[in-house]
Parts: sequence; structure tokens; C-alpha cells
Amino acid sequence: MTYKYPNAVLMIFCKAPIPGQVKTRLIPKLTAEQAAELHTELSIKTLQRATQNNLCPVQLWCSPTTDHAFFIASAATYPITLQQQQGIDLGERMHHAFCSALADYSHALLMGCDCPSLTEQDLEQALTALNQENKVVIAPAEDGGYVLVGLNQPHPELFDNMPWGTARVLDQTRNRIEHYKLRHHELSEQWDLDTPEDLERYRALALSAMPSDLT
Repeated sequence: MTYKYPNAVLMIFCKAPIPGQVKTRLIPKLTAEQAAELHTELSIKTLQRATQNNLCPVQLWCSPTTDHAFFIASAATYPITLQQQQGIDLGERMHHAFCSALADYSHALLMGCDCPSLTEQDLEQALTALNQENKVVIAPAEDGGYVLVGLNQPHPELFDNMPWGTARVLDQTRNRIEHYKLRHHELSEQWDLDTPEDLERYRALALSAMPSDLT
């Protein structure tokens, strides 16, 4: 397969769609089963977006294990490889993934599965920025975090002792980038799907994207 950025890799962090373990902030608005179905839908759309135009190799970093049926089916459907997340907290898992990826590639992007606003054009912009010798690329999120991060070499200082899941993640990341004098590029602000309000926004966008019935 020919890639536009063969020296880069896109890593997608994904949890197995186990009811009661994914999208829990949407419960009880959704049942645990509905929340898992939504997580599956978002993950499939992410995989489609990531692989549709062969930007770069794609790895699906799985939790808790790679042998869940959803992961096996995804690897059979899309041109991806499965990897196992390792680490006690999110920061350790992210750092481990970057160390693994950057042992084989010059540039690496990492994203989750729950950002409907992140487009293929955003991914290409991030890859271009890394090729222009930016050491860090991030896509800020409206909730004070970020939905994508890209590196050209491991930077454990960006992930260690970070208040994950809070509105302080983005500010602390920017502060550390400045402290360590890392040249960086930011994509446009994004939003991810975590809350019932996010779900309503997602559904409204899906309805607006549907073609009108002209018959």
C-alpha cells in the first residue's frame, strides 16, 4: 500500500465496547448497552476517517486486550494493526505508545475515538506540521483537554502527572511545551462526545448531514 506520509503513523486509542465500561457519562440518558453501541459507532467512523485515503499507516491501540471481537473484526475490515495499551494511567499508556511508534516511524499522531469534529484534513494538517519540524502538534478541545497529539520524538514530560479528565489538561500541556521550549503547532479547536449535551450536538449534526428528501 502506498501512503502519502509513509514515515508517519496514526495511533487510535480505543476501549472495547463493553456495556458499563464506555461512555458512562451518558448513562442514564442512554442505557449501558446503548452507550456501548454509540461507542462502537464513533469508533467505526474514526477508523473510516483514518484509513479512507491512505494518509499513513494506522494502529488501533486496544484496551483492555486486543482479542475482543470488535477489535478482531476491525482489523479484518480496515488496513490497521492492533496494539496493546500498556501503563497504569492514561499518561503512561500514551507515552508507551509513542515510544513504540517512534522506534519505527519519524512522526506519530495519537487520537481517541470520540471526536466527531476531527476531519481527515485536520489529520493531514497535523502530519504536515510534524514534517515541518514542529516537535509537538495538538488539537485543543472545547472542554479544556485535547483530542489529538503528535510528536517527532518521545516527550514523557507532556504526560507525566497530568490531571487527565479535567479542564486543566490543555493549559498544563501548553505550559510544559513553553517550559521545555518545544516548537509546536495547534489545530483548530475541536469537541468530543462525552456528555448528554455533546450527544444532542452529535445527533443534530447527523440530521443536518442527511440528504433532503426531494421526492
